[in-house]
Amino acid sequence: MQLSNITDRINEVVRKSGIRNGLVHLQTLHTTTAVFINEWQDALMHDVKVFMEKVVDCDQYYRHNDPNFSDCERLNADAHMRGMLMGQTLCLQVRNASVLLGTWQSIILAEFDGPRTRTLAVQVSGV
Repeated sequence: MQLSNITDRINEVVRKSGIRNGLVHLQTLHTTTAVFINEWQDALMHDVKVFMEKVVDCDQYYRHNDPNFSDCERLNADAHMRGMLMGQTLCLQVRNASVLLGTWQSIILAEFDGPRTRTLAVQVSGV
């Protein structure tokens, strides 16, 4: 499991778009990743990882990992469940050419089946 703070990268996309006020929509294009907002702090990121490991046990039996039911060789059913719980999209406000976030909020990309190269679609709309 890998957590990445992508706030600065998203703000750069918003800035380059020329949109000053509107919306930015983020969508990860992978079922074993998620995008969410939270405080970016080392201890909390550790706690998020531990929480996800407790909520979705990677050692549990999943049909997706069983060759009798699935052709997936990655044995990554737990990653799919974690991605489903966290969600693959965010829609955030843009104000004054940057993403509107609270003092402690950051945009975080969660990789549950990596490390792998991933794609995040970003659409900025407004004026």
